[in-house]
Amino acid sequence: MIEYPLSRRSRIAGETKSRLATTVAFLALIGLAGCQTTESSDVIRIDRAQGSEENISSLSAVIDANPRAPEGYNVRGSAYGRAGQFSKALNDFNVALQLNPNFYQAYANRGLVYRNMGKPVEAAQDYNTALKLNPNYDVAYIGRGNIYRQAGRIDEAFGDFNRAIELDTTDGRAYHNRGLIYQLRGQHDKAIDDFSKAISLSPSSPEPYNGRGVSYVALNDDENAFADFNHAIELDGKNAESWANQALIYERRGDKARAAKSYSHALGLDPKYLPAQQGLARTRGGGA
Repeated sequence: MIEYPLSRRSRIAGETKSRLATTVAFLALIGLAGCQTTESSDVIRIDRAQGSEENISSLSAVIDANPRAPEGYNVRGSAYGRAGQFSKALNDFNVALQLNPNFYQAYANRGLVYRNMGKPVEAAQDYNTALKLNPNYDVAYIGRGNIYRQAGRIDEAFGDFNRAIELDTTDGRAYHNRGLIYQLRGQHDKAIDDFSKAISLSPSSPEPYNGRGVSYVALNDDENAFADFNHAIELDGKNAESWANQALIYERRGDKARAAKSYSHALGLDPKYLPAQQGLARTRGGGA
């Protein structure tokens, strides 16, 4: 057994502890990626302009001109949903479905609103109904798959995302969310392929870049991971996940000062974001 001098033993112990900390942080990222809620995972990104008086008035004028047409209520309901006015959205989808009980798109849209209201059971029921009416509706498979994934029913979620992809969906969420499952299963090459496909379909979404970056970290490709996390920040500088991911690469490089700065920025965006809390606790002080 080689006996190192005390100073070197302390340094080695410190380096080992640092590597262990970043490894634990990385594993936490993968676990979080499997359950976190993002736009690509069916969370509505609120756009207040959708609920503006001017926009709603124009949509209401269409309904007033033809009050028995369910399509108008579906469109206005979608606008209310994107504006975060969920109760009004539900009212419009309910009217649309009363006028046309076979309106599978309205069921899926109402399911999305239920999901964003924290009502997964009601959301799943609406997605199931949409799929009974149209077994080839990719949007409903993606929506239901996300509910399964959030509930830990990974195999069922995987089946729904696969089905949407088999239907030649052009919705990047199917690939993104299947990539998250591959990631949880440790199949990072397949995950990277899916995230890359999601990026090709939704190039302005930061979520697939974050997902792909995490899998690059798993393969010890920090350079590509860092590029992905930085691009995610360029696309949306208000995403706490992106800043915490960037910080993790700084931390893995031993640059605690920059890591702490990025973790702090993430916490400024989301004070409850656990990876940023834990990362800042590890790197506070900025010493190398």
